[in-house]
Amino acid sequence: MSRRRTALAAALSLLPLGQPMVLASSTALATGAMLLSTQAAPAQSSNSYLIRGIAKYKSKDYQGAIVDYTKAIEINPQLDTAYTARGGAKNELKDYQGAIADFNQAIELNPQDRSVYIFRGYARFESGDLQGMCLDLRKGSSLGSQNAKKLLNQFCQSSAVRAQDASAVARIAKA
Repeated sequence: MSRRRTALAAALSLLPLGQPMVLASSTALATGAMLLSTQAAPAQSSNSYLIRGIAKYKSKDYQGAIVDYTKAIEINPQLDTAYTARGGAKNELKDYQGAIADFNQAIELNPQDRSVYIFRGYARFESGDLQGMCLDLRKGSSLGSQNAKKLLNQFCQSSAVRAQDASAVARIAKA
C-alpha cells in the first residue's frame, strides 16, 4: 500500500461512521500529516536538483547552484547538462579552470552538444587560452552553432584574438 493510501486510510479510520467527511477535519488531517512526515522522504531526483540549481543560478546564487548541480551529478554522473550548468556557474565565479573541467566532462558525455563548446571556449578565453577558444568555436560551428560561427568569424580569423573584444565574446556566449 502506498504512503498516501496508508495515510488516507489511517485518517479515515478516525472519523465516526455514518458522518460525512469534512475536508477540514483537523483530526484526520493532522493524523495524515503525521503519518506522511514519519515516513522516509523519497530521495530527490537528479532533475530536481538540476531544476533547483537553475533557479539559484537565475537569482545569481552561483555557489548555491553549484551545490545543487553537484548533488545532481552525485545522483546521476551521466547527466551532461548538470556538468554544463555547473561549469556555467563556475564561469560566473571566475573559476575558469573548474568550469573547463566541467565542460570537458559534459563534452565527454555528449560530444554533439554544440553549446558546450562555446561555453568552454569562453572559459578558455578568460584563462588566456586563445588557441583553445578558437578550437572550441570551430568545433561548435562544425556542429551547426550559428553563435559559434559568428564568434569564430569575429575573433579567430587572424592568429591573434583581440583582448578588447572579451566583452563581445561573453555577450554572445551567454546568448
